Amino acid sequence: MARGQQKLQSQAKAAEKLSKLKKQQGHSATDQKKAAQKALVHVCAICKAQMPDPKTYKQHFENKHPKNELPEDLKNI
Repeated sequence: MARGQQKLQSQAKAAEKLSKLKKQQGHSATDQKKAAQKALVHVCAICKAQMPDPKTYKQHFENKHPKNELPEDLKNI
């Protein structure tokens, strides 16, 4: 049975091997965050919140900023 330093080295080697396999798969958390950030294209003019589509943006604007006038690009949606 491995003890002490030998055990730590074995665990480190296994963790490194596992991380390399995950990177090869391309499903890392940073990749997912980058893809999600690209989908958020509409930005609220008042609070700078980001939304994926104009319909969600319009709902956000009507609910969070009812006293403000609706922007021109949202009036026809």
